[in-house]
Amino acid sequence: MADVSVQSDRRSGGIMINDDWPGYSLDLFSYPAHYSGDLDSVIIPHGVIMDRTERLARNIMDDLGDHDIVVLCVLKGGYQFCADLVDKIKALSCSCDHTIPMRVHFIRLRSYLNDQSTEDLHILGAEDLSFLAEKNVLIVEAIVGTGKTMETLLKHVETFRPKMIKVAGLLVKRVSHNSACLPDYVGFEIPNYFVVGYALDYNEYFRDLNHICVISESGKLKYKI
Repeated sequence: MADVSVQSDRRSGGIMINDDWPGYSLDLFSYPAHYSGDLDSVIIPHGVIMDRTERLARNIMDDLGDHDIVVLCVLKGGYQFCADLVDKIKALSCSCDHTIPMRVHFIRLRSYLNDQSTEDLHILGAEDLSFLAEKNVLIVEAIVGTGKTMETLLKHVETFRPKMIKVAGLLVKRVSHNSACLPDYVGFEIPNYFVVGYALDYNEYFRDLNHICVISESGKLKYKI
C-alpha cells in the first residue's frame, strides 16, 4: 500500500497521503454511534496520529535544542494536537538531558462557514502578544490549507518581535493555491478533503471523534447552519 497510496515524504513535508487513497472502512474502527452515516472513511487512525506526533516532538527537540519556547496553540481545532505534542516533548525531556522548557498560550482563528473558508479572518486572544518579544515561538495548528490564514497569523506575531518562529502543523492540504507559508513540521500531507475528528470540527460537531475522518455529504447537510 505504501508505494501507491501512502508515502513517507521528506522530513519537513510529513507523510504524504495520495489522492487515490480511499481511506479505511469505518467498520474497522470504533467511533461514536451518533455519527453513523455522517462519515465516509477513516483517513488517519488515532494510533497513527500519536506515533507521528511523537516523531514531530523528536524533530522539534533536535532543532530547538535547550531553548525556552512559548507554544501558541491555535484553537479550537489545534487543542488536541497541541496537548499531545507538548506531552510527547515533556516525556522525551524526562528521559534524557535534552530539555525544552515550555509555556503555552492559546489563541483562536475563525474563518470557516460550514465547509468553506472565508476571507473574514478573526484572531482572538492575540491582541497583545508583547510577552513574545525576544522569545522562541512554536505555533501549533491542526490543519493548513492555502496557507493564507497562517501567513496572516505569522505577520501578526512578527509585529511583537519574537526571536524565532517555528510552525508545527498536523495536516497540510494539497490545494491548487498553496502559498509558500507552510509549517516547518508537518504530520501528514492530505488530499483536499474536508476532514473532521481529533478536535477538527464541522460547525462544532465531530470534535469528540478520535480518528481523522472524511465527512460525508449527508453529514454536511445534517449539521449545516
